[in-house]
Amino acid sequence: MNDSKKTDDLALYHHEECPFCKKVRDVMNQLGLEMDLRDIRKDDDNRQELVNGGGQQKVPCLRIDKPDGSSEWMYESDDIAQYLLERFDTSNETRH
Repeated sequence: MNDSKKTDDLALYHHEECPFCKKVRDVMNQLGLEMDLRDIRKDDDNRQELVNGGGQQKVPCLRIDKPDGSSEWMYESDDIAQYLLERFDTSNETRH
């Protein structure tokens, strides 16, 4: 995986049956991204991390770890999909 596809700073909080989570996972697959997937229904620790960090037990939620050690918690599947496309979709780079 090249550096432009590095996702070490990302984690997706989700659960398998959620259609909005599936939408985000589909974008990840389209972009060839592998990141830490944290199912909040299968692991209480993941659910508690989401509530403690993001403030809501709502999925999907993308945790973005910043270089300064802080984290941004992004909710809403459309916002997450747009962020991933803007950060990782290189198909438009040659058109500029």
